[in-house]
Amino acid sequence: MNDELESAVWFKSSRSNGQADCIEVAFLTDTVATRDTKDRDRATLTFGREGWQSFIRSTVSGHFDRD
Repeated sequence: MNDELESAVWFKSSRSNGQADCIEVAFLTDTVATRDTKDRDRATLTFGREGWQSFIRSTVSGHFDRD
């Protein structure tokens, strides 16, 4: 996967504020990788495809919202 990460195409949310306060996402062969925009050299967090879909569903449903 390291070779795949080195050549990955990273995407930033269109809702990014233009600062470096967001994450970037790369869709790899079997996983989805995320990294912190302001510290790109640190380790990435990777999800399996099903785990990524679960994370997105939970986010959209408001599961992680702070009240």
